[in-house]
Amino acid sequence: MNDQDLKQFLDKQASRFDCADFVCGDPIEVPHRFCNPDDIAIAGFLASTIAWGQRKSIVKSAHQLINWMDGSPSDFVRNCTDRDLEPFNRFVYRTFNGTDCVSFLKSLRNICQNHGGLEKVFADGFASTQSVYGALTHFYNVFFEIDHLHRTEKHLANPEKGSASKRMNMFLRWMVRQSGTGVDFGIWKCIPQSALCIPLDVHVGNVSRQLGLLSRKQNDWKAVEELTANLRQFCPEDPVKYDFALFSLGVNGEM
Repeated sequence: MNDQDLKQFLDKQASRFDCADFVCGDPIEVPHRFCNPDDIAIAGFLASTIAWGQRKSIVKSAHQLINWMDGSPSDFVRNCTDRDLEPFNRFVYRTFNGTDCVSFLKSLRNICQNHGGLEKVFADGFASTQSVYGALTHFYNVFFEIDHLHRTEKHLANPEKGSASKRMNMFLRWMVRQSGTGVDFGIWKCIPQSALCIPLDVHVGNVSRQLGLLSRKQNDWKAVEELTANLRQFCPEDPVKYDFALFSLGVNGEM
């Protein structure tokens, strides 16, 4: 199909899936438990951290993690002691184990207590480079500035190492994008939604290649840049709205 037909197709599919029904059963369901922006950010970050595998299992484990924080993730992270964190050594989701969980919570505590919170760290990274790439790499460096096991680093992607950073781009979509449909939150103003990058996973990659939107074979950061640039031609102000179409068509087996 030509570019105009492809745009019409993608717009139609994006509208089809970018609706309230999308929330239930998706990891974004977890931060939707909250109204407070700080709770949304912490719950969203933790849910996106373990967002690989079956969505049902992701959602169940993420809710469990939040429940262990007495349902108040922001207050817990800001005020927890090392002793408060000891029960989280029992948390396991696939390869994200208790040691990783405690390390992540300590890093979040450091960010909240010493760096002004999650939004401030991303804002600083974006301000210095005017790019999501810069925001993600800056966040990665701040996140791991405290003592941690090397194995834990694999659970936070770094585009500087070539990673597609799917889960972090998804998290930023949740926080930044103003969808008007009640799915994404749009509570962070530090990054324009026009600058967001597509959360690239196997489903998005496969559908994008079938539609001629992506030529690169690897699902890496260069592929993210290529695909996002192509999607910006269709909607410069909101390129990642097409994540709903590409992901849902792939995961539902419609392409």
